[in-house]
Order: sequence, then structure tokens, then C-alpha cells
Amino acid sequence: MTTPLLVQALAALSVPALAGATALGLRGRRERAGAAAGAQRLRGRIAELEERCADLERTASCDPLTGVWNYRHLQLTLDREIERARRAEHTGQADGPRPLAVLTLAISGFDAVVAEHGRGRAGAVLRDLAQRLAMEIRRADTLGRYGGEEFLVVLPDTGAEGAAQVAERLVWSVRRHLLLDWSSGPRESRPAAGNGLTAAAGIAVLPEDGTHAAVLLRAADTALAAARAVGGDCWRLSARQPGQARADRSEQAARRPDHGTEAERDRTEKAGSVSACVGRDPFAQPVATHTTATAAGPSDVLS
Repeated sequence: MTTPLLVQALAALSVPALAGATALGLRGRRERAGAAAGAQRLRGRIAELEERCADLERTASCDPLTGVWNYRHLQLTLDREIERARRAEHTGQADGPRPLAVLTLAISGFDAVVAEHGRGRAGAVLRDLAQRLAMEIRRADTLGRYGGEEFLVVLPDTGAEGAAQVAERLVWSVRRHLLLDWSSGPRESRPAAGNGLTAAAGIAVLPEDGTHAAVLLRAADTALAAARAVGGDCWRLSARQPGQARADRSEQAARRPDHGTEAERDRTEKAGSVSACVGRDPFAQPVATHTTATAAGPSDVLS
């Protein structure tokens, strides 16, 4: 076969081959584009599912009324912090378990709010107050609704003295917090006794009061009952032994000449005293009787 004829034959044969290769290339390009689009849709779906799971997790862990953590989250957090505190002892990181405090806080006086504004608005007041209390603790601490008008605070790496300071701030904040106002007229002046709400707090500390969640909660509830028994508006430390009142640590330390500053001695001189938190404030005295809750404008809410 001559050269021209060979070239013509090869050209005739290459046309279908080139057409097939072009078709295969186009098909592969479409398949790759489809796969990329499918992967993009899959990534978007995964991101949507992850966002929904995060929303469900937050919903399952937050109290719907107050917006703070709920009882389930408090249980998980307390168990985790207890395990972390006890693990430090076994790994030799500390001489004994790391300190951990549990604080129960019960608010009194909401019956007057319900009677005056109804349960719906009383729930808004409770939510506003819970958000205020959440601002009084560290990021590492956990505050949640224990039930009704009771709250629980988990304080990692905190001993009795630090927990007492937190209790002072929370009790003071409940008494001084300005309630929401839904009236269109001028705001009424706040009575000298405060806003009509008071709080009692009970404190239990690991390991002195126990190394298990149920034991610590029982000790904190016992201390809370002791604070309520004296009229509330105060805090109490748990007893070292059943039926025996715990001697205030700061009172024992105050007998030593090297015990802190005078302000610290004044603050912890008496269990449940809030004098150092509020100084000479006229609202500092414990409220003997609950007065009708007085509302305040939203712009007046303490921040």
C-alpha cells in the first residue's frame, strides 16, 4: 500500500476513535461534575444535621423556663467534676482530691409575684433573675435550675471559703435585683426591705462532706434547711457529721494572728453574714418578713 493510501486509511480509522475518546471525556467530565455536586450536597446535609444535633443537645440540657442548665445537665456535670477531682488524687497531682463545692439556692417570695402578676409574668421574672445569677459565677462554674425556685451551682476547684463568697453574692443579688415592670404608668418606689425576694443557700464541699454526688447533694440540702430554719436570707455550711453543726472555718482561722485581711475576717466572721458584700448598704439587713414584690423598669435591671 502506498503512503498516501496508508495515510487516508489511518485518518479514516482515527475519526471514530477520536469521536469515542471525546465522548468518553465529556462523559467523565459530567460524572466528575455530578460527583462534586453530590459531595457538596452531602456536606451541606451533614452540616445541617450537625446543627440540628447541637440544637437538640442544647434543648435537652437547658431549662425551658429560665434558660439556664436543667437538672439532667447538672447531674452529668457534677458526676464529671467529681471524677476529675478524685482522679487528681490518684495521679499524684494533689494531696488528696481537688476541692469541689456544691451550692443549693432556694428563692422565697415568688408567691407574691404570682399573686400580683400571674404565673406567666412570674416565670419571666424568674428567668430574668436566673440570668442575673448566672452572671455572678465564673465560666468554669455551672448554674442550673434544681426545681421550682431552687438552683444548684457546681463550683470546681473551690473550697468552703470560696463557696461562701459565692453564696454571699448570690443571696445579695436576689435581694437587690430589680424586678421587671409591665406597667405603663410611673414606677413605684422600692420599699426599704428590698424587692420582696430572699434566698437561702446551703454549701457542701468535697471531700469533707462526701465524695459522691448523692452524698454531697444531701449535705447541701441539709445546710439549706438550716439556712431556711433561721429565716432565710443567709447561707450555711454543711455539718461535718450528722447531727453536729460545722464550726465555721473562718472563725477558727480568725483566732490565728495571720488570718488574712480585716475585710476577710469581717466577711466570714459569722456563717451566713453578707455584711462584707454590701457594706453599709441600707438594704443589707436580712428581711424578717416577705413584702409584696415591687416591679422596676427594664432599664433599671442591674447589670
